[in-house]
Amino acid sequence: MADTSVNRSTTRGMRLPKVNSRAVVMTLYLMFLLLPIYWLLNMSLKTNTEILNSFTLWPRDLTFANYATILSDPAWYMGYVNSLIYVVMNTVISLAVALPAAYAFSRYHFMGDKHLFFWLLTNRMAPPAVFALPFFQLYSSVGLFDTHIAVALAHCLFNVPLAVWILEGFMRGVPKEIDETAYIDGYGFGRFFVKIFMPLIASGIGVAAFFCFMFSWVELLLSRTLTTVDAKPISAIMTRTQGASGIDWGVLAAAGILTIVPGALVIYFVRNYIAKGFALGRV
Repeated sequence: MADTSVNRSTTRGMRLPKVNSRAVVMTLYLMFLLLPIYWLLNMSLKTNTEILNSFTLWPRDLTFANYATILSDPAWYMGYVNSLIYVVMNTVISLAVALPAAYAFSRYHFMGDKHLFFWLLTNRMAPPAVFALPFFQLYSSVGLFDTHIAVALAHCLFNVPLAVWILEGFMRGVPKEIDETAYIDGYGFGRFFVKIFMPLIASGIGVAAFFCFMFSWVELLLSRTLTTVDAKPISAIMTRTQGASGIDWGVLAAAGILTIVPGALVIYFVRNYIAKGFALGRV
């Protein structure tokens, strides 16, 4: 009886650990999101024979030949170079145009300002397929077809309205008294805007740059329509893996992994700005 009472008291004293349901749900959700990326990485390290003939959770015959094919063939790696060139150009142009436009919308009231602001957003709502043919005919007639600047300018039609909308929300949160104080201290508009105002909205600029970069990086229709050889992006080159022998699944998977890397690097470097932007801006 004494032993039984001791065991009962010991059992009562022991408390089972509580399961955090939120942590379990978040873990399962992250695993669900990372599963396609893992499977893409898994395929990129396999041969086509293993991909087509067996189902394995990890490579049996580990190979880096798929990555070697991409990094040693100019027809492949120049696609990444072309994509980075027009994406960076588009991001710079979009921010250069959106910053003064957003400042005007946030500080001044003029006839038709709300209608103009809404018109900018309607350009962002339209699908890229609507503008593919007009851009193709226009750039072919002026000699800009198959150039990096052609794709960069085409993407500005969608990225500039988005950047203006994001930046205007940040700028509206900055008190107008700061502008007036700077003018009293002798600052010109250009000096005030660069040295005082832009640091105050650095989070908004980071968020706008992130969205401009990501849209231009993943957009396929316009970049494929407006280029053929010299400025052909990686997203269009990935379609050339299909040949007489079928689809080269390993090389295609390796190209997909390398395509994710620039976006991941951008997210890493602007992660603090994105966090502040989602907390403070109209994102």
